[in-house]
Amino acid sequence: MLLGSIEAGGTKFVCAVGDENFNEVDKKIIPTTTPEETLGASIEFFKQYPDLAALSIASFGPIDTNPASEKYGYITDTPKVKWQNCNFVGTMADALNIPIYWTTDVNGSVYGEYVNLKDKYDNPALVYYTLGTGVGAGAIQDGRFIGGISTPEMGHVRLQRHPADLNFTGICPYHHDCLEGLVSGPTFKARLGISGEDVPDNHPVWDIMAYYVAQAAVQVTAILRPQKIIFGGSVSRPAFLKRVQKQFAMLWNDYLPVGSLDEYIVNPSVPENGSATLGNFALAKHLIEKDK
Repeated sequence: MLLGSIEAGGTKFVCAVGDENFNEVDKKIIPTTTPEETLGASIEFFKQYPDLAALSIASFGPIDTNPASEKYGYITDTPKVKWQNCNFVGTMADALNIPIYWTTDVNGSVYGEYVNLKDKYDNPALVYYTLGTGVGAGAIQDGRFIGGISTPEMGHVRLQRHPADLNFTGICPYHHDCLEGLVSGPTFKARLGISGEDVPDNHPVWDIMAYYVAQAAVQVTAILRPQKIIFGGSVSRPAFLKRVQKQFAMLWNDYLPVGSLDEYIVNPSVPENGSATLGNFALAKHLIEKDK
């Protein structure tokens, strides 16, 4: 039995095939261009594996995850204009004719972390943030995703501005001062005129961004009380995480115990940015077992 995974990001799709023990068999990285090009290349990759039993897609959003909705399986009002109202699941299902699990990219990642940590931490409650081209978060408790009529959009919480950052507009076209608008990867170019990978660890912009990320960590700590908050994505360097821990300590002010910050605010436990792929393999397998 083979399982399929798509981690659909704003910059690239990571398509992978794994066995029933979640060992990776093959992987292909496809640039995110247009739905026609990117989904077409994804379909071509998976059609190499006629024994593929199920596929799980963890996608950038917003997405419609309500099975009763006319637009279930769609990417909806995304800032990526070419992908607005894209029938992602329908396109893949028509081409591959296999069961498909559909969720957000961050839900895929948080589920991968859950699979990797559940034995060590006895069924942990986790929150996973991706700080990259966009910003989002997924949460899991008792092995289930947290969400109501749809999946959470924790990248769009509003934040208090840093005193040294008052003149920056924020790049989110909807909210400006939300987490995504202030700390996503493209904000480096907007603030400094250079890409994030070219910004040295000692640049003061990292303190500004750590202040915002720490606010998000305070919010989710107060609302969900998770066992761990995990930060992945291109922005979340280890040195940056130390700044976030420091800012969190000041903002939280020991209100309630959270344990060691080195154990509470962490980078992903799955190596090589593989959290979403592992999560997708597990979700695809659950889909098959549920149908039996």
